[in-house]
Amino acid sequence: MLRKLAGAVLVLVGAAVLLLALLFTRVYPEQAAEFTVENETVIVLPPPRLDSDFSLEASLLLRRSIREYAGEPLTLAEVSQLLWAAQGITDPRGFRTAPSAGGLYPLEVYLVAGDVENLEAGIYKYRPQGHEMVKIQSGDHRDELCAAALGQAWVKAAAANIVIVGVYERTTVKYGERGIQYVHMEAGHAAQNVCLQATALGLGTVPVGGFYEDQVQRVLTAPENEKPLYVMPVGRR
Repeated sequence: MLRKLAGAVLVLVGAAVLLLALLFTRVYPEQAAEFTVENETVIVLPPPRLDSDFSLEASLLLRRSIREYAGEPLTLAEVSQLLWAAQGITDPRGFRTAPSAGGLYPLEVYLVAGDVENLEAGIYKYRPQGHEMVKIQSGDHRDELCAAALGQAWVKAAAANIVIVGVYERTTVKYGERGIQYVHMEAGHAAQNVCLQATALGLGTVPVGGFYEDQVQRVLTAPENEKPLYVMPVGRR
């Protein structure tokens, strides 16, 4: 009985949090806060939209790999929505938009921003827990990322690139070598979420798997145990 009651309370709390986020998003769709904590620059992103007039079925129908972009900036609200689609938290218990074997969440998500309104060009790491980004380094690094991705021009042309990396140990500690496959499956879930969300926003993206892993790590200044799995250029169509 107590277990059922606790579960009901969690569901109600979660619903209230999501409702408040939805209301805040409609009133303040472009707001973000930037502050410094212990020498880290943190950008709190605008809350993600939790509904729209664009159906999931329409996203599935219209999703295509888009490699040519209009050369116009993304908005912070769009960046917020894409990162949330990749790894956003959707439940008070910490569950996310993409399923994860054992709830171990081995993925990390970076944003290589070049042309985003109200955001300095730079490399940022997404933190799902606060729906925020921490700045890793300043400057436009799209050229370097393009070179690491075998010179694929759409990586440079995109307003920003989402890079999904995996920390295999988080999953293999429980599932052994089989966990490597689970990490790859999870990266696919997250990438498809980004594709569908981009389609719903009228943006273009393409999952890129051809790159030099060590070079992408150097561009991101990512730890050795964070292995790049996808580079996803995103731009306005």
